[in-house]
Amino acid sequence: MQIDNPSSGKLQISRLSIAKIIIVALHLVGIIGLSLPEYQDLFLKLTPAQLLSSLILILIFHKGWTDAFPIFAAAAFWIGFGSEIIGIHTGYLYGDYVYGPTLGPKLWDVPIIIGVNWFILSYLTGTLFRNVTNDYHAAFLGAIAMTSLDYIIEPVAVTLNFWAWKFDVIPVENYVGWLGVSFLIQLIYRKANFEKSNPIAAFLLMALILFFAILNFTLAV
Repeated sequence: MQIDNPSSGKLQISRLSIAKIIIVALHLVGIIGLSLPEYQDLFLKLTPAQLLSSLILILIFHKGWTDAFPIFAAAAFWIGFGSEIIGIHTGYLYGDYVYGPTLGPKLWDVPIIIGVNWFILSYLTGTLFRNVTNDYHAAFLGAIAMTSLDYIIEPVAVTLNFWAWKFDVIPVENYVGWLGVSFLIQLIYRKANFEKSNPIAAFLLMALILFFAILNFTLAV
């Protein structure tokens, strides 16, 4: 018979609380820094670091360390990154766009950190629907959530020169492409056999949504 260790539970709560404080601090400081023109350039350079900090927090609290997890992580990274390469060089999937210098080093004209972003968004939205029993229904809901996130992110990304659209118009095909690619990644997430719950995921996802929603308002003023 297994006896619960109260100190272990307190340690987990403490780690989770600290992680939430870090998430709030990072996103709050980011909102302030990006909203102030005199500090904007500095904070833009920190964008890849912010994404990497989110990745680290996800991995710290991830429970399902089976062989299937790195396979999913690699699939999310390379499918997302590969779709961006196709998009950049052909105009298919998302429309005509180019990446600016904000997101750091590039491979084939696509910032490497974009693959990390695809993984983060796939993972966080996937956890929302982990209890939906039908894999295809869950994957579709996850894809809808990811596409909705992209809709919130797009105006901020364009304003801050993450990327730029031809004629400064975000085409409808961008969201159609996001829905299709996201569905594929979400389906792989569902089929991969690893523990899907993560105690920090919902909090981090909400912080991400609020971060871009608030920036949409502050940058438009």
